[in-house]
Amino acid sequence: MIIAKNDEVKRSRIWKIVMFVSSVLIVVIAVYLLMKMFTANPLEGSWESEDGSFVIGVGSDGSMTVGLSDICEEGAVSVKMLYTLDKDAKTITISEDAAELEKTAEKSNGTYTREALENELSRVTTTFDYSIDSRRLTLTEREYGDQLTFVKK
Repeated sequence: MIIAKNDEVKRSRIWKIVMFVSSVLIVVIAVYLLMKMFTANPLEGSWESEDGSFVIGVGSDGSMTVGLSDICEEGAVSVKMLYTLDKDAKTITISEDAAELEKTAEKSNGTYTREALENELSRVTTTFDYSIDSRRLTLTEREYGDQLTFVKK
């Protein structure tokens, strides 16, 4: 035998070490997967609206990027926004970041104004109930019941 040169005591010790390390590794991986499964943000990722008018990129840190494709002829614009997620109540509250809106409007060199951005973003700046079925996200406005449907990219 190559391992421990036919020394049964050394082979036994090596076998115990291998079994201990592999057991610890299995437990660590199981804990990681359970933590990821129960504490992860279910909305994290990139979502595109069914009508193609905007794309939402949800981050894990309470910020999101909303990409508007039909605000002007020059192309799409993305605006950073803030959100608060309540996984127990299955609600998400999306709010605009005034400083980011102003910065985005300034970068456009007059192509669009802050008011135009606010008007376009008014569809998503509210509190929604969310539902995820497979790769489809449905946001239902709590006040009026309007729905926005997204597909995961």
